[in-house]
Amino acid sequence: MHDRAPAVTTTRLTDPTFDPAAPGPRLARPAWGAGTDAPLTIALSGPDNTGKTTQLRVLARRLTARHATLTGPLEDFDPRWTVVRSQGMSRWWFQDAPVHEVADVLACSYLARSRTPVATSLRLVDRGVMMLEASLAATVGVRENLDVRRAADRAVALLKPYAEDLRRAQAGEHGIVLLHDVDAAAGTVRSLARERAVSSRYAAYQRQLHDHVHRLIERDRHTAVVVGDRSVLAVQDELRALLAGGHPVLPDGALRDVQLVALGGLSESGKSTAGEYLRTRHAYARLKIGWLIRTAADLADLADPYACTPQVQAELLVDALDRYCAAHPYLDRVTIESLHRFEATAELRRLLGKQLTVLYLDAHADVRAARGTAGPGDVAERDIVKSERGAARVADLADEVIDNNRSSVALRHRLDQIALAARWPLRRPVPIAVGELGLPVRLAAYLTALLDQVTGEPAAVDLLAVTGSGARRTYRDGWSDLDVFVVAEPAGLPRLRQALDDLRDGLGGVKLGVTAVTAAECRSAAITPRLLHVLTLLGDGDYAPLWCRPGLSLPAPSPADDAAASAADAASAAIEIRRQLLHGAPDLRKLYKTTALLAKLILRILGTSQREHENDDSALVALLHDEPQNGPHDADPGQWAQRQRQARTDRATATTMATLVLDRWLSTFPQAGRS
Repeated sequence: MHDRAPAVTTTRLTDPTFDPAAPGPRLARPAWGAGTDAPLTIALSGPDNTGKTTQLRVLARRLTARHATLTGPLEDFDPRWTVVRSQGMSRWWFQDAPVHEVADVLACSYLARSRTPVATSLRLVDRGVMMLEASLAATVGVRENLDVRRAADRAVALLKPYAEDLRRAQAGEHGIVLLHDVDAAAGTVRSLARERAVSSRYAAYQRQLHDHVHRLIERDRHTAVVVGDRSVLAVQDELRALLAGGHPVLPDGALRDVQLVALGGLSESGKSTAGEYLRTRHAYARLKIGWLIRTAADLADLADPYACTPQVQAELLVDALDRYCAAHPYLDRVTIESLHRFEATAELRRLLGKQLTVLYLDAHADVRAARGTAGPGDVAERDIVKSERGAARVADLADEVIDNNRSSVALRHRLDQIALAARWPLRRPVPIAVGELGLPVRLAAYLTALLDQVTGEPAAVDLLAVTGSGARRTYRDGWSDLDVFVVAEPAGLPRLRQALDDLRDGLGGVKLGVTAVTAAECRSAAITPRLLHVLTLLGDGDYAPLWCRPGLSLPAPSPADDAAASAADAASAAIEIRRQLLHGAPDLRKLYKTTALLAKLILRILGTSQREHENDDSALVALLHDEPQNGPHDADPGQWAQRQRQARTDRATATTMATLVLDRWLSTFPQAGRS
């Protein structure tokens, strides 16, 4: 731009005798949240382009006209602005009008706005009284070539005739300042970057304006400050948190911790299939965009929301989402479908930022035509309507375009990866040396030789780790197995198999268990509960690989998901214990290890499993020694530890312990009544 008049602003008047370098007194304000017949005034201040107007509009829409009045621009409160506009706002502001006239028009507008009654209990003000002094000081600083201190003195002098009235007006405001950055210079750069074109005079004005806003903040002319370039909703959430408790109708932000996935694509591309799978498999609430927009439009008395601008459509959608999640506070995952409008989707992205994941499902026209239940002609007709709205262009805004020309299984695995990526952080495992595991010499030598064969360039595996007792430094020679977890692509398996064959004699009779999966299977959770637990331990650092490909990242499942998956393994372990007990002479080693496994799983499901209970011995003692039904040894963990050791060699003790652990598992089930 060549020159534009600054947004007409409101500010707080400082004391006419103030020292700009000295801290100012806190202004007297009505008690936050105190009952009063006067409306509560919430004022957002800050330099240009910080989002004040948008934030107030979003908040006002959420409150509705029943509870809040969004005051209009200052031009609505003094008839002289009509003449100013006819003369050219920028010329009047920066050049033609005497500065005392600018000060008079601004001050009278502020005061008229503060005195105008409203019919609601909340008044929302775009630029509070704090901004009057800041904008006037910046104006005279540019027009009269003054530094910040002299410009501040000049503004105070110009506003002196209105000082008492302005002080009363600002004392009734709860002012929140929005900033781009804690540094005024950095904030100026960000503010100007949002302009299409900038003249040297307007740039100078913005530099002064930022300096004066920061100066007044330091003098405590505000209630709170919100800093940072974030999504509109992220800033809105912080504003609502700051306002919480100030008034009965002020809402908290309900979308703060909600993962939002928006689905786009042309007809029969798989949007509904994807939404339903995310609902049933990953517990997403599934909502329709049309219903959301109509719901918010009804509350706003808008007869045709699609006649509104894309910005308003996006705000209506977010408003309805906010209301829905407030009514369902347990939701943390939501899908919305379908994205048909390009511009509205772009506005939705601006509002929600990284909180929104846009997925565009793509499929060839012939594939989509074959999926249509009403024939290919119907699909083509629907495509025309959606394409006119910009549905196909949504792919340009998508976080991911999903190829849905293949099977439904392929689609599900990709959706699994997307859903889990939002819940499970990716971690880079840190390898350790073989010697740190404390294994017998022959096994350490075996693992060293195995690593030499499979990790040379090009590596046959992406990761190799010891799990189980070997990883926990509790390996028992003659009793424990050697369990190895490998992440590898199919192309590397022949070389891994050859290495295992070549080195088999080095095991010395120790039973080796090798489990291999791909990184894609890990990211899709297409693995057993036991392997999901291995990923959890790798993510937490409780397990460490002996080698991993540089840059490899694996998902770290949450403890809650780990515990939920463990229930399936617990059921299998309980069945295996009964299978062993039904033998006349059960396999002692298998019975003991299965019993210990069930004990660990029960502890994990109960949420009481600690790292020290990951080995067989401590898990059995932890589960059984304090159980009232377990007899006279309940209070003595030492005696339980002795019984646990005997169970490794004595079949009767092992059977007793297995029965106790099985009973502990079965006690968690409600008993059906008998007729």
